[in-house]
Amino acid sequence: MTATQVSEAAQEIEKLLALHPKGYDLSLDRITRLLAALGNPQDRLPPVIHVAGTNGKGSVTAFSRAILEAAGLSVHVHTSPHLVNWHERYRLGAKGGKGALVGDRVLADAVRRVAEANAGQQITVFEILTAVTFLLFADHPADVAIIEVGLGGRFDATNVITRPAVSVIMPISLDHQSYLGDRVELIAAEKAGIMKRGCPVVIGHQEEEGVRDVLVATAERLGCPMSVYGQDFMAHEEFGRLVFQDERGLADLPLPRLPGRHQYANAAAAIRAVRAAGFDVPEAAIEKGLATVEWPGRLQRLAGGKLSHNGPPGAEIWVDGGHNPGAGQVIAEAMASFEEREPRPLFLIIGMINTKDPVGYFRAFLDLAEQVFTVPIHGSDAGLDPVALAEDAGFVGFETTATSSVAEALAIIAELVDEDPVPPRILIGGSLYLVGDVLAENGTPPR
Repeated sequence: MTATQVSEAAQEIEKLLALHPKGYDLSLDRITRLLAALGNPQDRLPPVIHVAGTNGKGSVTAFSRAILEAAGLSVHVHTSPHLVNWHERYRLGAKGGKGALVGDRVLADAVRRVAEANAGQQITVFEILTAVTFLLFADHPADVAIIEVGLGGRFDATNVITRPAVSVIMPISLDHQSYLGDRVELIAAEKAGIMKRGCPVVIGHQEEEGVRDVLVATAERLGCPMSVYGQDFMAHEEFGRLVFQDERGLADLPLPRLPGRHQYANAAAAIRAVRAAGFDVPEAAIEKGLATVEWPGRLQRLAGGKLSHNGPPGAEIWVDGGHNPGAGQVIAEAMASFEEREPRPLFLIIGMINTKDPVGYFRAFLDLAEQVFTVPIHGSDAGLDPVALAEDAGFVGFETTATSSVAEALAIIAELVDEDPVPPRILIGGSLYLVGDVLAENGTPPR
């Protein structure tokens, strides 16, 4: 995609950003009005897998897509936010093969149609972009649509789907408290809002028993056929393989391509979701999906690229957009497993926005990382000042250095380890905005 192609859709969206708020104002009234003006395209979708959760919803979306595509099905996918280009939010399915990010002219045309239907009325940009999702997915036939919730569930703009093939609730932890509540049980109740009476529900692995109780009680009240991780399906590693189990029995599968032990439960939820949605995919398709799955910006290793050359020779550089304490915990566990496999000194390069919990995030890495470097986030006006963020890391107990950019942080690390015999492992994270900046600067945007 050339810069000229990218700009047409981006320019249309930038016009909307100048007219409408960029953030969230949780309500279904505006999106319902807009969709009615468009002829209710959300009612003309293929079977929908609707995915919510604090962490893991992107991974289960990626696994589900990979498995379904491996079975030869055409799969539409909506995710948010994007990392580099707006087009990443919309993947259009292709029969018998991998789908592709929406073309620029197609996206620009859909944005214009939605903006015209809205006729300048009050609305958020996320609601307009969600309406674009439904318009694109209704206009282009496919076998299945995977739609990721933006924020919460009950009042999220995607929650106008009345009869999902399956609703999936992934791990829930504290995040977006100003919108969703300051207790995990309250957040669980909001995310449970995507469940629809009588429609199948898959509940992924939940660390908090109170969360699980809320989700199970909601599904029972609505009469939803329910599958709960650890009860109705599960997965574990055995002899370098992934053993998945549900009511059909055991399946001996390859370990997921996505790194980290937390991906075992995410993969299991995807397998169960695909089955609960009514897709009887062969085991060979599940195997291929686990082996070929891709999810940019989430424990993604930078293999070459312009920015990575600033780092120490031989360094192992990872990026991950996880930004809350729950995400910090699973990322730290992944880093610990890498350390078991191949010991290397670990350095963190972190940028965060001001709605997050830096102290909670940093605590997960306290016994793992050598030093923390903080950086500004250029992709958001809500980025935390690197000096203030360094103070948060110092409060946890880290040696910290505030820097002006990821490139500068990498260069400093290169000087620090110049004489070390073992190249370091470097994690760049704390924000999807930061990861997007890094992938763009590195010349490796999602495809």
